[in-house]
Amino acid sequence: MAKHISKLLKRRIIKSGGYSLQGLWATLQGEEAFRVESVLALLLIPLGLYLGETGAEKVLLAGSVFLVLIVEVLNSAIESVVDRLGSEQHELSGRAKDQGSAAVLLSLMLVLLVWGVLLWP
Repeated sequence: MAKHISKLLKRRIIKSGGYSLQGLWATLQGEEAFRVESVLALLLIPLGLYLGETGAEKVLLAGSVFLVLIVEVLNSAIESVVDRLGSEQHELSGRAKDQGSAAVLLSLMLVLLVWGVLLWP
């Protein structure tokens, strides 16, 4: 029984990983902002790991950048669902897209705050 459960878990993890990679790939292909943020993350995450003096500083510097990517993926998901519902103008659709965009802005502001506080002399 334990082998069967283990096999099912492994299969589920592999499927979930595949879905996640599909989501990342779709976001990379369809969202210019995510592509730009990804390039910046490729530069800033290693830089943050280098510049951070303690483990906590390294996690804050790199983690704040990762958070931007996470929020951008969620924003893109919101936009996809809203667009799937239809192209007609609706107040709630616009609000959902604006709120997703605001979440991205707030995550970018967090990066500036964390990097500024930790690295400003």
